[in-house]
Amino acid sequence: MDGDSKLKKLLKTRRDPREVQDWILSLTPLGVAFVFFFVLIIPMDLPNKSLIIVIAVAAGFAGLQSYWIFRGWQKNHGSTVLLGVIGLLLILALVWLYVSLA
Repeated sequence: MDGDSKLKKLLKTRRDPREVQDWILSLTPLGVAFVFFFVLIIPMDLPNKSLIIVIAVAAGFAGLQSYWIFRGWQKNHGSTVLLGVIGLLLILALVWLYVSLA
């Protein structure tokens, strides 16, 4: 019964238009962290450096999407949860494609 009410809340609650702006702004710290990671890893002589970079980007983006899924679940924003799941699946597919081609 409680699951039915949560599902109804997820479907009925309208998302705040600022949610997209907040999502875009949440990419800023991730981007800054990646720039520092990229600057520090480029001069190193590591085997499979490109694979390490791809996995690091995917891990950061997956963490961000997981946060947004949790936030959407708490605020009963079904579209935020759905977009977070789509983002996770997309990054998983892209990394899988890269690893299979590399």
